[in-house]
Amino acid sequence: MNNRYKIYLPIVFAIVLIAGIMIGTYLNSDNSNSGNLIPGHPKINKIDNILDYIEHDYVDSVNRADLEKDAINSMLEELDPHSSYITAEEFHQINDPLMGSFEGIGISFRIERDSITVINTIPGGPSEKVGLMAGDRIVMVDDTLIAGIGVTNNQAIKKLKGPKGTKVKVSVFRRGLSKLLDYNITRDVIPTYSLDVAYMVDDKIGYIKLNKFSATTYEEFKTALDKLLAQNMQKLILDLRSNPGGYLNAAINIANEFLKDGQLIVYTEGKSRPKNYAYADGKGELINKDLVVLVNEGSASASEIVAGAVQDNDRGTIIGRRTFGKGLVQEQMNMPDGSALRLTVAKYHTPTGRCIQRPYQKEEFDDYFAESYHRYLTGEMQSADSILFNDSLKYITKGGKVVYGGGGIMPDIYVPLSGDTLNKLYNILANKGILFQFAFDYTDKNREELNNYEDYKKFDSDFNMSNKDFSDLLAFAKEKGVKYTKEEVKTSKQKIKILFKAYVGRNVLNEDGFYPSYHKIDDIFKRAIEELNK
Repeated sequence: MNNRYKIYLPIVFAIVLIAGIMIGTYLNSDNSNSGNLIPGHPKINKIDNILDYIEHDYVDSVNRADLEKDAINSMLEELDPHSSYITAEEFHQINDPLMGSFEGIGISFRIERDSITVINTIPGGPSEKVGLMAGDRIVMVDDTLIAGIGVTNNQAIKKLKGPKGTKVKVSVFRRGLSKLLDYNITRDVIPTYSLDVAYMVDDKIGYIKLNKFSATTYEEFKTALDKLLAQNMQKLILDLRSNPGGYLNAAINIANEFLKDGQLIVYTEGKSRPKNYAYADGKGELINKDLVVLVNEGSASASEIVAGAVQDNDRGTIIGRRTFGKGLVQEQMNMPDGSALRLTVAKYHTPTGRCIQRPYQKEEFDDYFAESYHRYLTGEMQSADSILFNDSLKYITKGGKVVYGGGGIMPDIYVPLSGDTLNKLYNILANKGILFQFAFDYTDKNREELNNYEDYKKFDSDFNMSNKDFSDLLAFAKEKGVKYTKEEVKTSKQKIKILFKAYVGRNVLNEDGFYPSYHKIDDIFKRAIEELNK
């Protein structure tokens, strides 16, 4: 190269560098005017800038919404297992159950032999009003074939749900009729219930089962409670098994019914959230009633708040298996496009000060949610002896009871998962859904006769599985590839008959027809009765 040009190279490089800085500064100032959610942070929206760049200049076309969703989820995966992003499409499906209502046609259904089969119509709902019945198969929706095409639950929900006041036409097949029946249904607000069942077990013991803590849970609980108290209830079994939680305030209101004035129920605390305490006001109707709370590995969050408040205040007996261990509090931020972000902002603590949140590693979130499976592998589900608690997380209640934090609520009385080898056939038929299917088919064929049972008392006294039906079940199980011996049939027969009766009872009378029968073979429930009868 000519020496004369070498002299100018440093000057050229300097000019290029200065020009690059000036252009970069200009572009940055031009693209950083978007609003900022957090005061005091620089107004630079890198994510939007990057998405704009990819969408405009990437070699192939991309879906911006998918990229945005993946980016948000990737950020949340760096935080904790319970912070989550909800798309606009998922919003109502996820939030409606906690709101206590949704808008639709008012049926419960399941996909049965590739068709939408009505299990029950919601009392007073639009489907019941037009004449839809349990057992009907929905073949067409708005003149579009929906049966025999592999429809999924989510697809069925999207077809049938919709805003209040909108109309949908359904064509159904009903057993015994040769032609389809057409119904024009106007969608309406449909209540969803968090209370499965409430009934008197005997002349003193009442039973209430909650499946979640929603906006209407406390109101439902109070209505059921008043009915039980009117029947002279002196003792209560509150069943929170497999209840995943929900609203914190609902849990506080339920716990308040059991505790004396001034007793601490729960407190929450986070980096940007000061300690917030919830105390009982002493106005609860159950302060002087004997209490047992049932829990298991599926009891989480708000369920653990109630169980922890009862246990730490020495107020009642917790029976079952160790709870899930979710002690993180989420707040929801709604977005203009209909999506939402649930962010963990605090941890909740039981009255003794323990946080029951289980440890988690961000690389192992899948394992975190498969906790029940891991407990089964380690033997915890069969024996409490395999559970190891950290002594540094030991707390003492005012009554002198030792409790532990950092891993769910350990019950006062542990009832292991039944590993009963004597009932091998029962376990196979129940766990594989064969007994459930047989009971559903039986109900479908005998619905007209079964509909004569208007309450559980009559059903319980008059209906039992016949020996012929039991033989038909065994033949059905054999068709499904189940092998069994005469001895296995003999030892499992009674439990099989009871569960069959419970399933048929549910098909006819909803949960009021299921639980009173099922409780006859429910080990945790039976242990609760023993405790209350001491």
